[in-house]
Amino acid sequence: MSEHVHVRVNHGLAVTEDGDLVEEYRCRCGATWTRVHPVHEGRPEH
Repeated sequence: MSEHVHVRVNHGLAVTEDGDLVEEYRCRCGATWTRVHPVHEGRPEH
């Protein structure tokens, strides 16, 4: 008997219309994860 361990492999990056960064990950079993990094209002970084 074996156990499956999810391995999150980066599947892509995107930027929404609002400027948020979206990371997508996938496992070979078909499981997916999406992580959104919102943009904070304020002074832009240089």
